[in-house]
Amino acid sequence: MTYLIQNADDLRWLIGHTGGFRSGYVTDIRITKRRLFDEGSGREVPAGTTIAVTIRYEVRELVRVATLTMTGVTDFSVFEQDGVDCSSLGIIQTEWSAGKLRFWFDPQGELYVVCDEAHLEEVAVPFVTARHATELARWIFQGRTPQGPTVDWLLDELDQAGLPCTWRKTNRNAGTHPAVQWEGDLIPVHDSLAGEDNMMHVLAYGPLEGHGFGLMLRVFGDHNQQMSRILEVLADHITRQFPGDCLVGTTIIPGRDWEGWLAREHHSRRSQ
Repeated sequence: MTYLIQNADDLRWLIGHTGGFRSGYVTDIRITKRRLFDEGSGREVPAGTTIAVTIRYEVRELVRVATLTMTGVTDFSVFEQDGVDCSSLGIIQTEWSAGKLRFWFDPQGELYVVCDEAHLEEVAVPFVTARHATELARWIFQGRTPQGPTVDWLLDELDQAGLPCTWRKTNRNAGTHPAVQWEGDLIPVHDSLAGEDNMMHVLAYGPLEGHGFGLMLRVFGDHNQQMSRILEVLADHITRQFPGDCLVGTTIIPGRDWEGWLAREHHSRRSQ
């Protein structure tokens, strides 16, 4: 989900939608300063500042990761004393005055931004229960089309990639979020350790913000090259087939950029 924030009405929507990020947690802050070369003076001159704040928070039985990108920044404060964690949020305050947006992320003003406009990107998922097995990886896709992948589609894609799996359906219980449409486990056919220890849990859910679909892939078990390959293949095929955004950790990645992001990650790991 994306939303452009430019005036007081947009700020009211933001606070209503997010609950003011109450009890959220700032996971990342990125400050970008652009400079352009001025041929007249022969020097570089400032050409704008952008600040992006990523927040993980929970509201209305959903876990949300939001990136608020503030552009045209004219004043800001990002301050944290040694030994003090200022990442936890209470509830943010906002204001629109003289054509400027103002965001106070904490009462002390240690994270404060004045800007021309802001852009919200967000991925939301239902609460999921913990499992006894170790969770090795989690990949979430928020699609923009009404219909997403089916179980048969996932199995067919894995068959064609030479990674056949069986499907074990998870029965719905009273604690299942109402948006969940189906869920179950993908179990590799040729993995002697497959079963409770090595498998991928898939959870598909319907519209959380009024449109689109969601899909969560969770890998459980021991470090296993085959399971990593299954996750990689499905993520690649899903982003090619359906428009939408991925969530890895607290990083939101446009689906069209997934392949490039993954290639950079592989290169970074090989370089370490």
